[in-house]
Amino acid sequence: MLLGKYGKVMVNLSFYKNKKVLITGHTGFKGTWLCKILVNAGAEVSGYSLEPPTTPDLFGLSGVEPAIRSVIGDVRNFSHMFSVFCEVKPEIVFHLAAQPIVRDSYKNPRYTYETNVMGTVNLLECVRLTDSVKSVLNVTTDKVYFNDDTPNHAFCEDEPLDGYDPYSNSKSCSELVTHSYKKSFLDSVCAVSTARAGNVIGGGDFANDRIIPDCIRAIENGKKIVVRNPFSTRPYQHVLEPLAVYLDIASKQYMDGGYAGYYNVGPDDCDCVNTGELVSMFCKEWGDDLEWVNMSDGGPHESSFLKLDNSKIKKIFGWMPKWHIDTAIKKIVRWTKIYFNDRKFVPFEMDEEIKEFFE
Repeated sequence: MLLGKYGKVMVNLSFYKNKKVLITGHTGFKGTWLCKILVNAGAEVSGYSLEPPTTPDLFGLSGVEPAIRSVIGDVRNFSHMFSVFCEVKPEIVFHLAAQPIVRDSYKNPRYTYETNVMGTVNLLECVRLTDSVKSVLNVTTDKVYFNDDTPNHAFCEDEPLDGYDPYSNSKSCSELVTHSYKKSFLDSVCAVSTARAGNVIGGGDFANDRIIPDCIRAIENGKKIVVRNPFSTRPYQHVLEPLAVYLDIASKQYMDGGYAGYYNVGPDDCDCVNTGELVSMFCKEWGDDLEWVNMSDGGPHESSFLKLDNSKIKKIFGWMPKWHIDTAIKKIVRWTKIYFNDRKFVPFEMDEEIKEFFE
């Protein structure tokens, strides 16, 4: 067991040494951090993903590409993805590939559903047809639940799945697809779980329409930080928090299929804050008298309150959050200032954060 200042990280990374791991969406924010962790742990990592989704991109900055087998491909293309499965023969699969932005799902709902639903079907079909796979984790979202904005309600895993917007709803569908494949085809041959994570923050996120990247872009461009929904409450967590749980689920169910299931991977109540509070914490940590302004842009519907009940993951895996939101903000500011000062030090900062978190 690895102890932290606030909590404990139960995953044994030595399990992954020499394991063949395939990650979809490996060029994205979470995917890149996951590649770095696994490479450092000695895994044989392969990735299947579109080109990095942002400019700049964390995948390029991280320096991890030479250490893995990186395949550029679209999860909507079954035949191409299946050819990679046949070649790689993975033992463990992490499915992170997705169209992950709520507002983008309103602009292009068909693409969102094709990627998030049929991409999951294609992934699980590849698993069904590949004898080597022993453990699969489909990463979805905290937004899969039917949400009527009941104040202070924390969603449990057995509540109805019915996301409102095309992104959230497509992820609900991805969950249901996974449940069907698990029961119909995979229970007897490999362990399958889904993980519903909170709002992930951390160094190297350059996505559009996410609050911390918006703050960093404003600083970089000398503009005011604009917060469009300052009173929306979300479960914020540093990117290494859910990744540690994903790794723990995948390794434990590899050894014992009884661990397979559907899990909320969200932070504690103390880390469920509104957007205005989060940005104020960021501004204070950054310094330079940084401030933000409230400016709604009249965008599409987004839930005003979202919180996850994480008691199941705590009970079954003994997990406790290690880096609470104050620490997460400190790490983000440190990472970003290193990035602003000299990008060549980004890989070392990522390695240092991973070492600090896990060891």
